[in-house]
Amino acid sequence: MSDQKKIGILTAGGLAPCLSSAIGGLIERYTEIDPSIEILCYVGGYKGLLKGESIKVTPEIRKHAGTLHRYGGSPIGNSRVKLTNVKDCVKRGLVKEGENPQKVAADQLVKDGITVLHTIGGDDTNTAAADLAKFLAENDYGLQVIGLPKTIDNDVYPIRQSLGAWTAAEQGAVYFENVVSEHNANPRMLIIHEVMGRNCGWLTAATAAEYRALIDHDDYVPEIGLSMERRDVHAIFIPEMEVDLKAEAARLKKVMDKHDCVNIFISEGAGVEAIVAEMESKGEEVPRDAFGHVKLDAVNPGKWFGQQFAEMLDAEKVLVQKSGYFARAAAANAEDLRLIKSCTDLAVQVALEGGSGVIGHDEDQNNILRAIEFERIKGGKPFDIDAEWFEDLLDEIGQPKGAKLEVSH
Repeated sequence: MSDQKKIGILTAGGLAPCLSSAIGGLIERYTEIDPSIEILCYVGGYKGLLKGESIKVTPEIRKHAGTLHRYGGSPIGNSRVKLTNVKDCVKRGLVKEGENPQKVAADQLVKDGITVLHTIGGDDTNTAAADLAKFLAENDYGLQVIGLPKTIDNDVYPIRQSLGAWTAAEQGAVYFENVVSEHNANPRMLIIHEVMGRNCGWLTAATAAEYRALIDHDDYVPEIGLSMERRDVHAIFIPEMEVDLKAEAARLKKVMDKHDCVNIFISEGAGVEAIVAEMESKGEEVPRDAFGHVKLDAVNPGKWFGQQFAEMLDAEKVLVQKSGYFARAAAANAEDLRLIKSCTDLAVQVALEGGSGVIGHDEDQNNILRAIEFERIKGGKPFDIDAEWFEDLLDEIGQPKGAKLEVSH
């Protein structure tokens, strides 16, 4: 194999406000260093890799790569494919019966002449990349795999800040700034803002903080009912916090009685264990994806919490709104663009130096930006509810922290 690099890029998993920009950043940086380096983008993530579907980065694409920074989504497409889930890959027609998806992927990389594969995704994507990197090494394929951490949940060990999370929080706040006006549509309105976050409440907490910053101004007319108090966040429920629902209902009923509305921010993963247990006790099937995760849209935690609180608050109407798809498909904001550029620049440097790993600020090594070893990457990192800014946020909205979760009916 020659010393000339040939680059493969894929994005996978759910969307985040960084994918398009990260693709553009990689193309720009490789072009700046050496325009002769060939680049292929696999269409639809690992699905495209298994099927051999790719887009060659032409001079015209290189010329306009900067345009990708202004858009959300992923122009090359995503999919949720787990290479080690052979049964699922066969079922979806991605490999034939008896084939090993990892070998199919590795053989396609060799066929395409790829020497460096950039995977842009969350913990599942980078875990899949780690499995692939291990397979490549054990079978002497001699290819590099370099990951970029994408997840709006911001829950990847040991990475301080994942790409796109800041933007998602900002956009979730923008979303709710309109939705909150629905409290005028009906007396005693309960509005549930369900925010993405399966195991980690960082995004919900950060979205609430961003939202409160948006509405913290003097441009109100409380005498006619236009007040910050009615538009405020009245409760925040996240997976890391145990909440006494009865005590919270008593507190929130006072808010409802006074302001004629209650606004709750909730992580989509909050209370899932209780909901799943309830479904299973009724003999109901709990739908799961290829990675074994509960399908949260089907479980619908926001609706469940709305049902729990509606009667206790004497709410006349419950509105559940989800900002996830609005927030995760946004274009990266200035803060994320800076982070993306630093990560893509280092990813290219690591690639040209012959390294592998996931690019991020390593919390276990003084937050240095480096290529973190794949075996140290895993999801499910909890949000630190003892963070001073979050404790201040709870104090400001009058919510206690750390009571026991009670889900009895």
